[in-house]
Amino acid sequence: MTLPELAPEEGDDAAPPPAAPVMPRVAVAPADRAAIGRSARARAPRSAHAGWAAAPGRRDPVAVLEDECRTRVPELVPIRYGRMLASPFAFYRGAAAVMAADLSGQAVSGLTVQACGDAHIANFGAFAAPDRALVLDVNDFDETLPGPWEWDVLRLAASIEILGRARTDRGRDRRALTAAAVRSYRDAMRAFAGMGNLELWYRRLDETALAREFLPALRRPDVAMRRAAAGARARDSVRAVVKLTERVRGQVRVVHRPPLIVPVAELLPADDARDVELEMQSLLAGYRRSLPDDRRHLLDGYRVVDLARKVVGVGSVGTRCWVLLLHGRDAGDPLVLQAKEAEESVLAPYAGRSRHANQGRRVVEGQRLMQAASDILLGWDRLRGLDGRRRDFYVRQLWDGKLSPDLESMPAERLDAYVRACAWTLARAHARSGDRIAIAAYLGGKPVFDAAVVEFARDYANQNERDHAALAEAVRTGRVEAQTGV
Repeated sequence: MTLPELAPEEGDDAAPPPAAPVMPRVAVAPADRAAIGRSARARAPRSAHAGWAAAPGRRDPVAVLEDECRTRVPELVPIRYGRMLASPFAFYRGAAAVMAADLSGQAVSGLTVQACGDAHIANFGAFAAPDRALVLDVNDFDETLPGPWEWDVLRLAASIEILGRARTDRGRDRRALTAAAVRSYRDAMRAFAGMGNLELWYRRLDETALAREFLPALRRPDVAMRRAAAGARARDSVRAVVKLTERVRGQVRVVHRPPLIVPVAELLPADDARDVELEMQSLLAGYRRSLPDDRRHLLDGYRVVDLARKVVGVGSVGTRCWVLLLHGRDAGDPLVLQAKEAEESVLAPYAGRSRHANQGRRVVEGQRLMQAASDILLGWDRLRGLDGRRRDFYVRQLWDGKLSPDLESMPAERLDAYVRACAWTLARAHARSGDRIAIAAYLGGKPVFDAAVVEFARDYANQNERDHAALAEAVRTGRVEAQTGV
């Protein structure tokens, strides 16, 4: 497969009038920005974040999920339901749209950031930065959009409570863990408020910072850090090729592991498979244009040798996702790219539409703004499928030193350090994109906000269990079909 040059299609990225909140960029004196934050307490007292009760007429959570699935690959939708059915924590991971609707009725300060939109604790992880240092950061941006910073914090806090229940931790331990995370967010934001813009921009949680700021309490922090770093660095393109490919008649090809990984040649009739390959070439050509010149030069040194559909995640199951195997110098120089469909953010109905017409670009630009160091091959494009519909995609390396820990089996002392580190990275992402001084002033130096969010997390975890039970009932009655164990 070659990468043809295609002229950009008119209107592909013509931005509609922005409806989402615009993050303030005007230089205002720090004292005035702090006053804005303190005055926001009148609009939304910090204690107003406490507790959760379903609003009258709250929409059926299964109906919300069904609406999401209408645009997805039909034969993959039962896998999504099956994965969400596994536990309340698994359900929560796939129910970002359900929570977005719920959060839209919560009090907010009016201070806007580039929100992750799905900042649950399993959407953080370690990966290799372009300079190959191991860093910890947010690692899922499918739902990113400008919005209230509180929504991310509340989703993170509830996920920690729900995770604690999955681990069968005691209630007081769950509350302490959630409070520690929220306090870490608040303390970090207050620290960032005192930094200069460039100082903040360069901050990241690499191996040195992790060991210094979050691991001293561990009995052997050096061992924990070395193991994490080694595990992350092993998950590069070479490792991806080992797991995802096999030799067929002397040629390296993507493995056939249905329904999770299916090469295009085995997924579709020959004519349709060729059409998909041509469309994917078009996608890559357009994606190439979204890269800086030096990255285009790097990409031009590779050629595509195989293509397959891959099932990923929990909430993402059913969206179109392709893995592309490329060779550089030779078969010993592999690159595995993932082209993943990007739909409108779950926050859009409540925070406003993205200013980017291409949803793939929305994801990429949001990731670049929030992450301290992003994949050097991150880009986007749009293509027309076999059904004639045009869909947006973002493209990245499938693995680039990524590591997601097993949270349910992690020792308690390491989990405490981990959730605090994740909250720090979320605060840093928000501080980069929003008014860190105003947010810090709103939060203040006392744990008023922390206590309110801990109460919210407990009550929302109860709601999440009821929603999980509603999905189980929908499966039992045949309303939806679930395929478990996949």
